[in-house]
Amino acid sequence: MDLRQLRYFVTVARTRHFGRAAEELHIAQSPLSQAIRQLESHLGAPLFERTTRRVDLTAAGEALLPEAVRILESVSAARDQVSRVAAGDLGSLRVGATGLATYRHVPDLVRRLSTALPGLALTFRTEMLTPDLEAALADHRIDLAVLRPPVRDESLRTHVLARERLVLAVPEAFPTTGAAAAVDLAALADADFVVYAAPGSVVGAAADRACRAAGFVPRHTHEAGQTSTVLALVAAGLGVALLPESVLAVSVSGVRYHPLTSGEVTTDVALAWRSDDPSPALARALAVLLEEHP
Repeated sequence: MDLRQLRYFVTVARTRHFGRAAEELHIAQSPLSQAIRQLESHLGAPLFERTTRRVDLTAAGEALLPEAVRILESVSAARDQVSRVAAGDLGSLRVGATGLATYRHVPDLVRRLSTALPGLALTFRTEMLTPDLEAALADHRIDLAVLRPPVRDESLRTHVLARERLVLAVPEAFPTTGAAAAVDLAALADADFVVYAAPGSVVGAAADRACRAAGFVPRHTHEAGQTSTVLALVAAGLGVALLPESVLAVSVSGVRYHPLTSGEVTTDVALAWRSDDPSPALARALAVLLEEHP
């Protein structure tokens, strides 16, 4: 028994006529009749009662019909699913993101992917630093990363999404000239700074460059592994922090944000992925995400 025979059987059962079934199947009536006889021989029972005027199902044919329809529909659904997976319309994508990208860039990424590829299942690992994201990509623990270059692993490809200035996060009671006033970084030479604990932090390196350009080496009094903890320490009055402007999307009680008057230092936000990744889902996702960022 093969799928062709089942398809022929269902068509004859529906039309109750070998001639009309042959026309619908675009074959001659002789090979259609032969295929039905082969199916009956394989099953060991007649499937049709043939008369000069019509064709009726036998009891065996009545029993086979719903099963044959179910099999053909299952095969069609499987074929469609395989085609969609191969085309990247279906599948899964594991995404990692730095802490602040979680608040500003990941929501846009999710919106665009869910609209263009509703069959794509997304899972996320957030609050990761760039070195950890590089390692997760290399170890195949994630498929796509939203991180801050530079990326040191030459097997990864990147595409810059945005360039962000640094802003200053201060405790609510910190003395400034106004709630949203720009701050001269040089005036913070004696301030305590809350920084990321990881030595490879791109944001930490950018903050150090900004302070040195302002004429001082920042005093790192407290370290934290995640942005949420950095902001909690600032809110507690333990220091100030220089963070990318994505942080403006995060409202934390006890923390104010200020632009800087000079010594502008920027950090990029980029997508990163394995250059040799053959995943159709990744290819389709990148086509969607890079469409607005050529």
